[in-house]
Amino acid sequence: MTPAPRECPSPNHDERPPGTPVDMLVLHYTGMKTARAALDRLCDPEPPAPLPRVSCHYLVEEDGLVWRLVPEERRAWHAGVSFWRGNQTLNGRSIGIEIVNPGHEWGYREFPALQMAAVADLCLDILGRHPIPAVNVVGHSDIAPDRKQDPGELFDWEGLAANGIGFWPVGVDGSGGDRPDGGMARAAALLSRIGYPVDPARPAVALRAFQRRFRPERVDGEADSGTLARLDAVAALADAGARPDSLAG
Repeated sequence: MTPAPRECPSPNHDERPPGTPVDMLVLHYTGMKTARAALDRLCDPEPPAPLPRVSCHYLVEEDGLVWRLVPEERRAWHAGVSFWRGNQTLNGRSIGIEIVNPGHEWGYREFPALQMAAVADLCLDILGRHPIPAVNVVGHSDIAPDRKQDPGELFDWEGLAANGIGFWPVGVDGSGGDRPDGGMARAAALLSRIGYPVDPARPAVALRAFQRRFRPERVDGEADSGTLARLDAVAALADAGARPDSLAG
């Protein structure tokens, strides 16, 4: 049996917008030096200017300890300016999980097995309570690619998908490195189809976010044949994964 989360109530939350479904799960890394620093930040009612008040629903430490900061029925403040599949300002429709990791600024490292197991158990619990389709299990970098990198290329999205959380393009060869004509235009169309916010002037921004998640061995923003193969496969999974009862790929 999964242990109940410990309580660390944050004052930083408010009511969800009336009539808005809870249909997204957003995964973050904390990007701070310690778990204590992250908890303090997420529970701070008066952060120093110009820092905003922030929070999340859950935080998972590296040893697997889970903290609950905000009740799921309340809106936590974790996603910020965000977009996914036509929806904006996603805090109102999402549950946010912060996963302790120093992030790219403070010594990004792999996520321990105990931590990933706790994340998987927590996600499954949440998915059992809310009709969140597979396509709406996302990272912060998916919904805000112009300003976020988390949870990043070391996060085990493939392992989560194997446990029925989100999806993964199983068996798709992403090794090709040649750059076909029109590749970036094709990539931009596929990214939009999946749900990413794509800036027509800078499609490589969203493409790098995609690579961090689905082609972590090569995060360069290039629309080469390997990346396009993964894009094709993920777009097909996204089409199927828009249903709450869809299975991971």
